[in-house]
Amino acid sequence: QVQLVESGGGSVQVGGSLRLSCAASGDLRSNAVMGWYRQAPGKERELVAAITSGGTTNYRGSMKDRFTISRNNPKNEVYLQMTNLQPEDSAIYYCNAGARSLAGRGNYWGQGTQVTVSS
Repeated sequence: QVQLVESGGGSVQVGGSLRLSCAASGDLRSNAVMGWYRQAPGKERELVAAITSGGTTNYRGSMKDRFTISRNNPKNEVYLQMTNLQPEDSAIYYCNAGARSLAGRGNYWGQGTQVTVSS
């Protein structure tokens, strides 16, 4: 079993920054993809970014312009640095792990952390 615990969410004003962290514990494969998804009220959960153990990344659309995903393999942690946040970035952000490739979703999810961006 794998547990994912997120931290770092909160409320910021437009243009602000936040750094999300996710720590994985349990029996996670060392080569598992880790990533971040988000879900806004009334919308489907969508990929924000994912990263392989080798550091290859995949971002949704133009998010790469403002968001940076990174990973610490020995610690089994993944991070999401978000800059120039906009109101449309407001959502619950979920850590995901376990996929075998950047094209898939893993089976493991964190409990989510709220990000609220206000103008």
